[in-house]
Amino acid sequence: MNLHYQISGEGSPLIILHGLFGTLENWGSQISTLSQQHQVIAVDLRNHGQSPHSNAMDYPLMAQDVINLMDNLELNAADVIGHSMGGKVAMQIALNYPDHVNKLIIVDISPVSYSAHHQNIFQGLFNIDLDTLKSRSSADKQLSHYVEEPGIRSFLLKNLYKNSDGAFSWRPNLHVLHDQYSQISNAPTGDTFSGNTLFIKGMNSDYILAEHQASIQNLFSKASFKMIEGAGHWPHAEKPNIFSSIILKFLAKSAT
Repeated sequence: MNLHYQISGEGSPLIILHGLFGTLENWGSQISTLSQQHQVIAVDLRNHGQSPHSNAMDYPLMAQDVINLMDNLELNAADVIGHSMGGKVAMQIALNYPDHVNKLIIVDISPVSYSAHHQNIFQGLFNIDLDTLKSRSSADKQLSHYVEEPGIRSFLLKNLYKNSDGAFSWRPNLHVLHDQYSQISNAPTGDTFSGNTLFIKGMNSDYILAEHQASIQNLFSKASFKMIEGAGHWPHAEKPNIFSSIILKFLAKSAT
C-alpha cells in the first residue's frame, strides 16, 4: 500500500501520524512550525485522507505501511509523532521496528484497549444523506443531531469532498473503520522500545490515565510525560504554540 504523504522543510526526518477520522491536513499549523527545523513527513494512514482503502485495518498492518513508506523514501530511521489512533500506530512501529525510530512522541493516547465510544459519530456520519446533500452547512445540521460539539463536527466534516460528478463523498473508508473498530480500539503489542519517548496529555482529556502508567512504562522504558493545561484530546490544535515548543525541546534534547 502506497500511503499519501506530504514533505515539508529540511533537516532530520520527522514523521507525523493523525488520529481516527483525521488526515495529514489536521496538522497544518504544526507542520509549518516544525518544518522550520525538521524535514516533516505528514502521512495519511490507510482508509483515511487520500491514501488507499483496504478491508483490513489493524496496527501491525498500519505500522508496516509506514515502514514501507520509509523504505520508499530511503529513510533508515526517523522521529515519529502520533496522535490518538496514529499514536498507537507510532507505538506499534517502535515496538516492531525499533531500529527505524529515533525518538517517539505519543499524543494523548495510551497503549491500552479502549471501550467503544465513537458510536454516535459513526451513526451521525452514516445518516448524512450524500445523495441529496447540497452543502456542508446542511451536513453540519444533520450531524448536529448526533454530535453536539461544533468543533468536533467541523473536524469530521473536513472529510467531505466533491467527487468528479460534483456529488459529496467521504474520503475515509467509513464502513471499514466501523467494521474494524475493535481492531482500532485494541492496544499495540510487542516487546519493548528503549528509545527516548514522550507522552503528551491534554489536561482535560481522559485518554491517558494514572492507571495506564504501568502499561506505558512496561513497553517504553524511557517514557517521560508532559501535560498541557487547558487542552483536551487535540492539544496540537488547541494549544499549538505550547505543543510545538514541547516537541522541539524534546527533539533537541534527545538528539544530544
